[in-house]
Amino acid sequence: MILPRRPAGFRALLLPLIMLLLLAVAAPVRAAGISLLRDADIEYALGRIAAPVLTAAGLSPSQIRLILVDDSSLNAFVADTSHIFIHSGLLMKLESAAQLQAVIAHEAAHISNGHITRRLGNMRSARTAAGLGMILGAAAAAASNNPQAGLGIAIGTQSSALRLFLSHTRAEESSADISSVRFLMRAGIDPRGAVEVQDLFRGQEALSLQRQDPYMRSHPLSRDRYRALQGLVAGHDAGKSDPGAEYWFSRLQGKLTAFKRAPSWTLRRAKDSASQDIALMRQAVAHHRQSDLAKALKNIDGAIALRPKDPYLLDLKGQILLESRRFPAAVQVYGAAANMAPRDAMVLGGLGRALVANGQPKQALSVLEKARSRDFSDPRILRDLAVAYAQTGQNGMASLVTAERYALQGRLKDAEVHAKRADGLLPRGSGPWQRAQDVLSAAKRAK
Repeated sequence: MILPRRPAGFRALLLPLIMLLLLAVAAPVRAAGISLLRDADIEYALGRIAAPVLTAAGLSPSQIRLILVDDSSLNAFVADTSHIFIHSGLLMKLESAAQLQAVIAHEAAHISNGHITRRLGNMRSARTAAGLGMILGAAAAAASNNPQAGLGIAIGTQSSALRLFLSHTRAEESSADISSVRFLMRAGIDPRGAVEVQDLFRGQEALSLQRQDPYMRSHPLSRDRYRALQGLVAGHDAGKSDPGAEYWFSRLQGKLTAFKRAPSWTLRRAKDSASQDIALMRQAVAHHRQSDLAKALKNIDGAIALRPKDPYLLDLKGQILLESRRFPAAVQVYGAAANMAPRDAMVLGGLGRALVANGQPKQALSVLEKARSRDFSDPRILRDLAVAYAQTGQNGMASLVTAERYALQGRLKDAEVHAKRADGLLPRGSGPWQRAQDVLSAAKRAK
């Protein structure tokens, strides 16, 4: 989905954040930040795995984004009708693509059955004031340069408010269970994966509230519901295994664990990967995290040789080179990746970042603007775009983009400071000037 550049895009995002802030006020417990892991390869893999399930649910795969939450707990949720969020802990715990598709089918059922839409509708009459921000599920994003994580990390909405919003009734859960099994069977996917996933959560109900996994509070599980789910899948054909889905599941899980686990853990287990290219990719990440550039490049080049038309392996090589300060080489590799995936915002963002680092801000501007038009919510793109504008002497635009980045992070005071600066530097009445007015208006309402 291509997001708008014009202020209308901001205004479309305003109401959901108003709803979010209402929930934050109502939540009695202390809020904690929710972080997102953004990676082009992982999100592409999630999209490939989810596509047949979403189609079976009557949803458009191109309109539903699957995003990874940086959280070790076992959870998945939806907070709007366009995003499905999966915790990294759950993704690392699952054992097959069918299990992941069962998780996706359950969350897709909440969307297709209208559970989220009803909640949003019930909140539209509330009165409050708020600033700019992503829709509830997308979360407000903030950049992080964590060299150990390696993946793009973004800070989002308050978890206590989000969990309050996500608390599903047992009736909704039962409805989603029934629908999810129907979606899986319609897509030719083994529905027993749904029961296998629920096995992961058995025993959670006996724990105290403080020790329970968040999934148990947002997705209440009962013995009756579990038995009903077993009955739903009993006697059904297991369906055919999808080699493509299994490949992408192994790949995304392999890449995620390579960044999240210790490098020694990855190197011991890489040989057990589903395919040689995945093993080499995992080894490349592990060696990169150990600052062994020679071995990292040898392994990623081996993976690319096996899949020469794979832009996401090139994207990883570009990341390795960029983080190793090999800027000219990073530009070349990211350029090749962008030629293969010209509409992937994160790949384009990587190319723009490399161009900025290589002292080519003018060339970076056009690339980063393309990336921004495709994913307005990525703060790394906005951060790099502001740097490129500043380095080309466009200080008004640099201040504007910085204001927008702070607004997306929910830092409205900082956003207001930069928006005021942009207001004084940009031509009055121009499109960028109007965007600055939107930020100022949102900051005023937030007060």
